[in-house]
Amino acid sequence: MATLDPLRIGISACLLGEAVRYDGGHKRDAYLVDILGPLVDWVPTCPEMDLGLGTPREPIRLVRRDVGPNGLRLQASNTTVDLTRRMYNYARRQVKVLARSNLDGYILKEGSPSCGMARVRIWNNAGRPVGNGRGMFAEALMSALPDLPIEDEARLQNPRRREHFIDRMLAYQQLRKLFLEYWTVGGLAAFHAAHELMLMAYSPSAYRALGRLVASGASCGRRTLAKQYESAFMTAVSKMASCRRHAIVLTRIAGHFESQLSGNKRLELTSLIDEYRRGLVPRTAPLSLICYHVKQLKVTYLSGQAYLNRSPAAVQMCWRQL
Repeated sequence: MATLDPLRIGISACLLGEAVRYDGGHKRDAYLVDILGPLVDWVPTCPEMDLGLGTPREPIRLVRRDVGPNGLRLQASNTTVDLTRRMYNYARRQVKVLARSNLDGYILKEGSPSCGMARVRIWNNAGRPVGNGRGMFAEALMSALPDLPIEDEARLQNPRRREHFIDRMLAYQQLRKLFLEYWTVGGLAAFHAAHELMLMAYSPSAYRALGRLVASGASCGRRTLAKQYESAFMTAVSKMASCRRHAIVLTRIAGHFESQLSGNKRLELTSLIDEYRRGLVPRTAPLSLICYHVKQLKVTYLSGQAYLNRSPAAVQMCWRQL
């Protein structure tokens, strides 16, 4: 089992129970605080408090004043005080700080005009909703750190999306750790080989393209290679893979050792993979059984695969319920 550092995750402070909301309250998320909290290191931020708006305060909202990319403003709901420039300058400074904070991921507050990553209500001058967009701080964060795994707390209520987010953060942590130290093209090739099965679940074409990139690594600079590989890798795993795609990979894994299993054990494993494919059990069910067989049978190739190398803490973060 690989040794993994605790995940270091940026988060909207209100989700941890901090009383920073406009009404003096919070939006404490029980899963994030009680399940994920003891297993990770939080880096909380509240852009509105950092602007000095205080609490309680007048609520703010996104307003479409004019057409075009510069027509979206952030303003106080009642007094219509324009906060756009202040938030823009703050977000630009804060994102630079966060870029140096060794984050593995970020969890934003759904619907927030500062922190919402999507589905943030946009209003017109007459006070009527005219569409949805992204919070101003979230926009700066996601533009400046495009490879950083980012989610909001509402989407993480789905256990499969939670698992996907945690898988992405673990891969991002390992990739950054590789590039932060002295590395060689051979070391990158070893990383790529260790993530073969993970990439095959998300995008077989990306796995092959990344392999070609690594193979041509000697012909380009180290910085360029690292940047291109990280961007392509994180893009490849950004979209959640279907149960069917994961089941194909699980079946491929089983093919490495199923001939060494008795008929009953083979049936048990194939049945469990099929139950996962049909959405009846979580992926941890066939994965746990596969990991047991890999350990017992000493299947060297599989024991080094990141797809199987998940700590008990990572499994708990994905699937433990309140």
